[in-house]
Amino acid sequence: MATASLAFAACNNGNNKEAGSNDAGKADKDTTGQIAAADKKEIKTVTVTYTNVDPKVAASIKEIVDHYLHIKNALVSDNSQEAANGSKAMVAAMGKIDKSLFTADQKKVYDENEEDLKEHAEHIGKSKIDHQREHFAMMSEEVYALAKAFGGGQTLYHDHCPMYNDNKGAMWLSETVEIKNPYMGSKMPKCGKVQEKIQ
Repeated sequence: MATASLAFAACNNGNNKEAGSNDAGKADKDTTGQIAAADKKEIKTVTVTYTNVDPKVAASIKEIVDHYLHIKNALVSDNSQEAANGSKAMVAAMGKIDKSLFTADQKKVYDENEEDLKEHAEHIGKSKIDHQREHFAMMSEEVYALAKAFGGGQTLYHDHCPMYNDNKGAMWLSETVEIKNPYMGSKMPKCGKVQEKIQ
């Protein structure tokens, strides 16, 4: 309960900032820093499922995750064109993955996510920003599944925005513990909470 209220408080602080008060903006930064420090103790660590991944597969998954992070950072900055560029690069990276290097179990996990991930990337590559964010929310679930299975070549943070999609919420992955919300962009960049660390 306390955790939910912290996330909500962070999102409300973002609203204050949007209202345009310089003091509110300073309060937002201070409060968010305090919340982030308190939350670090509550972050659950997730260990990657497969540690015996072929190095070429690991490099391919890392490339997919890197393009995902490119899309995420573009949406944080409200940059629709950069999000499209990242998604096109992701589709190209997925086309180069050598599935023969997966074990049977690994291939099953990848195959379960590949088609949807590619579809979301293709939509992001040709859509306006609101539609890009809708597909990014679904894409994030697929990339999360891949990152939990194979890792992402770096520590990743599983974040959650409680307010996106009429308060239904949505998750995303980030390379930093600092909240930078791809769903709210410049309107509420600090809205959200770190839920897990994947390493």
